[in-house]
Amino acid sequence: MAVDREKFQKLLKEKGLKMTRQRLVVLEVLAENPEQHLTAEDIYERVKVENPDIGLATVYRTVQLLLELELIDRINLDDGFIRYEIGSLDEEEHHRYHHLICLRCGKVSAFQDDMLEALETGVKQALGFQVVDHEVKLYGYCKDCLEKEHK
Repeated sequence: MAVDREKFQKLLKEKGLKMTRQRLVVLEVLAENPEQHLTAEDIYERVKVENPDIGLATVYRTVQLLLELELIDRINLDDGFIRYEIGSLDEEEHHRYHHLICLRCGKVSAFQDDMLEALETGVKQALGFQVVDHEVKLYGYCKDCLEKEHK
């Protein structure tokens, strides 16, 4: 996924912020690895390859800013690490990914199909509660592990 630099720069400007090389490269690393669920340290390791002058503290600050701008999402996959994944520069398309976590091999797969819209609508109608976000983690066994089990 490529980062739309113009949209990113416009969003930053609207918030009174400037586009910096560090902000852009951190966002680009997340955009280039949408299925990776990177920690801040993972992002740092990838960024410093071409930008050796960037520090880990800068990556942490940038990740925090990107979270506040709702361009990335923070996820906890119950492995003791906080991980991040790319969101969308288009506020109307912002949507969390859901995750399938294999209990045997630990593989994490993301999917974006929003099967919860009907539930959210029902919650609002029945309870008067407006859902604005949700996080779904489903635990089970991936296709590869199931196939190995049946052999």
